[in-house]
Amino acid sequence: MPVDFYWRMAMEGDQPSLRRKGSASRGGFVPDTAGALAPGIRDGRPDGYSHIDYLGEVARATETSGFVGALLPSFPHTDDPWAAAAALARETGTYRFMIAFQPGFLHPVQAARMTASLQLATGGRTVYNIVSGGGGPQQLWWGDKVDHDDRYTRTSEFLDVLKGVWHADGSYDYKGRFYQVEGGGLPASLAGQPFPEIFFSGSSKAAIEAAGRHADYYLSWLEPLPALAAKFDQVREHSAGIGRTPKFAVRLDVLARETEEEAWEEIRRGWAQPGPAATPAFIGLGDSVGWRRGQDLAADGNGAGEDDAHRVPEVSPNVWGGFHVLRAGPVFGLVGDYRQVAARLDELIGLGVEAFVLGGVPHLEEAYRVGAHVLPLLRGGVVAQEPLR
Repeated sequence: MPVDFYWRMAMEGDQPSLRRKGSASRGGFVPDTAGALAPGIRDGRPDGYSHIDYLGEVARATETSGFVGALLPSFPHTDDPWAAAAALARETGTYRFMIAFQPGFLHPVQAARMTASLQLATGGRTVYNIVSGGGGPQQLWWGDKVDHDDRYTRTSEFLDVLKGVWHADGSYDYKGRFYQVEGGGLPASLAGQPFPEIFFSGSSKAAIEAAGRHADYYLSWLEPLPALAAKFDQVREHSAGIGRTPKFAVRLDVLARETEEEAWEEIRRGWAQPGPAATPAFIGLGDSVGWRRGQDLAADGNGAGEDDAHRVPEVSPNVWGGFHVLRAGPVFGLVGDYRQVAARLDELIGLGVEAFVLGGVPHLEEAYRVGAHVLPLLRGGVVAQEPLR
């Protein structure tokens, strides 16, 4: 079974390491300060190396390291992934751009035209990451007050319209709760482009129902294997009822080193550093079911002693639920030596995962490391280890 590996692009800026929580030094909306790399100050003047230059470097690094593309996330504290994809397309050859966006902030007809334009310009390298929103202050930042389940209803309508406009032979009409279209369609110059694969995120019942209708890949954050298997079974059951067969993808961070001791020492040093968690406070105030699931599952750690406090969130071998404390983002990731991490990924593949969105801090160096030392083990290497619990 072929498996696609994507990398997460550092759209919000990049920490120099997991040991320096919330300290952006590359890319993002950071001022020109001494010690920063993108943009940076040299001899008292801006050095001309920009945020997009750094993103381009990460894109080239991951393309040459065996990744098929990158997830370009979208939050209030990032730049726009559509604009970034257009800027980065010339930096790569076959690299795919998984653009994260929330239906509701674009009209589906405009989204169809934008996407078809990008497909034409890039040779069909656009991929969708459909996110219906986490609620709370973050959702209000966008001016969106639609309730949780209604956001997924809106997402389904959005994708119905987008697909209808995209594939219309003549004019396309639609009348729904959120969208009404009369005579919709793409101009002849943009028609006939390949429709992007859809990676659909969400852990609630409403999300699973919407994903069952539209997703090419159901995309989940990493969770302990039993919880993830149960979630996948829910998606399979719903999809079977409507005559579809789902594929699965998992988003996770990786901290892999030559030895297990080196990997956990990096975690220990980050865990011991004073300062606030890197995760923005508003994330915990929303109505994201996936975020709450991660928090609850991480509480079932291994009960390590005081000297090994950083190991407490390890819920099963190498599955660590403390990444959100060291950098902004989801709770779970993999920690261990190269073979252990590869073994865990192989077990997820055995669970039915056909695509991964991996990440690491800092994004550039960790992309090279994972590409050189972990991915090759999944392509014929012997990676047998003790199984996940």
